[in-house]
Amino acid sequence: MLMNYRYQEYLNNMNLNELTIKEAADGLKNGKFTSVDLTEACLKRIKERNSELNAFITVCEKTALDEAKKADKIIADGNGKLLTGIPFAVKDAICTADVRSTGAAKILDNYVPSFEATVIKKIRKQGAVLVGKTNCDAFGHGASNENSMYGPVHNPHDLKKVAGGSSGGAAAALADNQCIFSIAEDTGGSIRQPASFCGVVGLRPSYGRNSRYGIMPMASSLDTVGPMAKTVEDVALLMEVMAGQDDLDATTVSDKVDCYLKELEKPINGMIVGVPKEYFEAEGMDKETKEIIEKQIDLLKSRGCKIKEVSLPYTKYAVATYYVLVPSEDSSNLARLDGIRYGVRADAKNLFDVYAKSRAQGFPEEVKRRILIGTYALSAGYYDAYYKKAQQVRTLIKNDFDKVFKQVDVLVVPTSPFPAFDIGSKSKDPMVLYLSDVFLSPAAIAGVPGLSVPAGKTANGLPVGVQIIGPRIGESEIMRIGHNLMK
Repeated sequence: MLMNYRYQEYLNNMNLNELTIKEAADGLKNGKFTSVDLTEACLKRIKERNSELNAFITVCEKTALDEAKKADKIIADGNGKLLTGIPFAVKDAICTADVRSTGAAKILDNYVPSFEATVIKKIRKQGAVLVGKTNCDAFGHGASNENSMYGPVHNPHDLKKVAGGSSGGAAAALADNQCIFSIAEDTGGSIRQPASFCGVVGLRPSYGRNSRYGIMPMASSLDTVGPMAKTVEDVALLMEVMAGQDDLDATTVSDKVDCYLKELEKPINGMIVGVPKEYFEAEGMDKETKEIIEKQIDLLKSRGCKIKEVSLPYTKYAVATYYVLVPSEDSSNLARLDGIRYGVRADAKNLFDVYAKSRAQGFPEEVKRRILIGTYALSAGYYDAYYKKAQQVRTLIKNDFDKVFKQVDVLVVPTSPFPAFDIGSKSKDPMVLYLSDVFLSPAAIAGVPGLSVPAGKTANGLPVGVQIIGPRIGESEIMRIGHNLMK
């Protein structure tokens, strides 16, 4: 009865876009509203707010309404699935068939893929409705979403603040109820950090858990694709659809996909939660953020978890390691964008100028910076000193996590050392922005999963996220802890 009243309240106030996936799916199934109603509510919100937030690069208004009408017919015929008729958004660095996919770089301003990323194909096969492609740091290069060639994304909690990067558009659109869920990509924190800054739930899955096919590659050995949603329950639901082995991606693993929704309901009493001291002693840690995270740890203790202090000694080398490995792989992956095969081609008189001008005009400064650094690190005279050494340290970082997960079930740490900062306040010093990844890059380097869930707000009303890190293919455990924290 209470649920019916809530649906009626949403209908009366036209706030259907504020529903979770679970609530929206129940409403559609029970005929409380239609997918067209739901989609129109999201599109209305986009029209009202996107000029301020700049969360979307491309809005698919006509096709979204067409898809919603088809979804309503499927539901009416009794063939609806859990995601049928649910509006969602996709990071613009993920390919969507017949929908412009720019990667937030002008070199792909006119690029319309003829194929679809595997994870998006799985979601659309369920009948979900694509409302648009979200803004991001170009090709995932950044921690603030200020490196998009389509302008920065603004945080819906404070328009003067960044939304986080690189998936800032996906997080901002979701936090502002412009979609019911979003799909993004995480190389070194690109889902978790914006989820923290915008106050939503974001999951970086284990490397190989979800297919990377159709994701514009930045650093192939670290890239992952994952969901962002309003609740951990919704993230679990999405992972059941997205996860699994893919013949088109040789890095996907054959491990069984858990029934994540059922796993959420298992008790956390007796679980051992590790608290790595290095994460709480980091230089630049915001005092208010630290206090909020410590309260979350106390909450877990009160609910029967055993808290154990642990050490990850090689954590302090993670950022340096990450910023050798990622530019190196960037340099290789982005070589394909040359103005010849696809994308925008600059006017030029000879072949060299086609390459030079297309890349000069089509890439933002941060992308150029990383290509140069990566090319240098891979050069014959420096490969052993930089890239090879970084790979060796990467193994040590991974070994740290392997050892710790023999002692504990999960780790609980801050997602970011600070809440969202002012747009423009850090962009002039790339090194300061690189240090934003201090709590995010270790899990990425080790290939283990990390989940950011809202932990509270600062006195100024800015969201703070707590990060739960688990062992390889440990998505069930981290989502169980995250779900419990959000109760």
